[in-house]
Amino acid sequence: MKILATVEDIKAYSKEMKEAGKVIGLVPTMGALHEGHLTLMRTAKKAADVVIASVFVNPTQFGPNEDFDAYPRQFEADCEKLRSVGVDAVFHPAPQDMYPEGYCTYVNVEGEFTKKLCGGQRPGHFRGVATVVTKLINLARADKAFFGQKDAQQVTVIRRFVDDLNIPVEINMVPIVREDNGLARSSRNAYLSEEEKKAALILSASLAKAHKAYDEGERDVETIKKIVVDSLNTEPMSVIDYVELYSFPALEEIKTVEKASLLAIAVRIGKTRLIDNLILGE
Repeated sequence: MKILATVEDIKAYSKEMKEAGKVIGLVPTMGALHEGHLTLMRTAKKAADVVIASVFVNPTQFGPNEDFDAYPRQFEADCEKLRSVGVDAVFHPAPQDMYPEGYCTYVNVEGEFTKKLCGGQRPGHFRGVATVVTKLINLARADKAFFGQKDAQQVTVIRRFVDDLNIPVEINMVPIVREDNGLARSSRNAYLSEEEKKAALILSASLAKAHKAYDEGERDVETIKKIVVDSLNTEPMSVIDYVELYSFPALEEIKTVEKASLLAIAVRIGKTRLIDNLILGE
C-alpha cells in the first residue's frame, strides 16, 4: 500500500493510475477506522480497480467548540487496517498542505436541506465537508466515491454539489454497520466509557421500536417521532439533540411516510454526540 503524504504525491499517483486505464475508487475518512470504514473499503474494492482511502481530520468541518483537537488520530493502526482489506493507497496530508497560507475558496451548498439535522446543529459543517470532498475527488481523479449511510444527510449534500458542479464521479452510499449489540459503528464511540456505551444502545433500540411500528402499519410522522423520543427519554444519560423524519433523499417536510423517508436522531451520551438513522419505506 502506498502512503501519499502530500498533494503532489496523490496527483502523481492518480495520474499514473488514470494513464493505466484504471477505475479509481475513493473512500474519504478522518481516520480512527472501524468496521464501518472497512466495509466501505471492501465495497470500493469490488467496484473499482484501485482504491484510494484518505485519512485526514479536516479542520474546516469542525466548529469552534467541537472536538477537532480531541478527535482520535491513530494513523499507524489505520494503515494496518487498510492493508488488511487491500487498499492500494492512503492519502494522509498535513492540514497546511490542504489549506496552505492564503487559502480562501470554499464550496457552499445553500439548499434548505443543509439547514436541518446536523446542518442545523453545526453551522458551517457542510461547507467544510463539501470543500474537502471536492478537493479529494479532484486530487484522486475518482470515478466512484463511497460514504456511509450513518451520515445520510452528508451523502445528500455531496450528491447535490456533485450534480450542481457537474463533477464526473459516482457517489455510493453503503448501509450502516453495527456492533453485535446494535450500536452504530463510529470513531466517536472511543470517547464512551463502558457505562456510556451501555447507555448508547438506546439509540438503535429506539429506532428499532419505530421500525416495528412502521412494519405494523404506522405511517404518521409525529407518532413515529414520539415513539423514538419516548424511548430515548427512558435512558437517563441520553440528551436529545434532534429526532426528525423527512423524505429521502430530498429531506423535505412530510406528514406521513408514503415513500423512502429518513428517520434520523442525534443524542448526547455524556460529552459525546452520537448520530444514527434508518430509512423507512424503501
